Amino acid sequence: MKISQAFHFEAAHHLPRVPETHRCRRLHGHSYRVELRLEGPVDPATGFVVDFFEIEAAFGKLLRVLDHNCLNDIDGLGNPTAENIAIWIWDRLIATLPLLAAVRVYETADCWAEYEGDGQPASGGDPAADVGRAGD
Repeated sequence: MKISQAFHFEAAHHLPRVPETHRCRRLHGHSYRVELRLEGPVDPATGFVVDFFEIEAAFGKLLRVLDHNCLNDIDGLGNPTAENIAIWIWDRLIATLPLLAAVRVYETADCWAEYEGDGQPASGGDPAADVGRAGD
């Protein structure tokens, strides 16, 4: 079974690793949408894969850090691309939500990044581990 829950937050950021002429080098904001997908068996006693209230509680802690802030100022998000935000969220939720299968981060309704863990070690929130990209 697959279940998903979506969340929204507003935040500003700039991309420090793009050329000076790139418009996303300047401070700007987005109305982000985050979708968390979990996969696993339905518990016959509860009827849930995971109770949505548990997902909300786990992500709520991160939401308070992200919402209405400059993402560049958050530890581990020195280069806050959609890709790096998805990895940052994954790294901080996987221990609490072990059935987490994917984190999708929308910058706009038409642009998103989706992270499924990729079998790689978590970045651990190390800003040096942030991977840059050309666009925003």
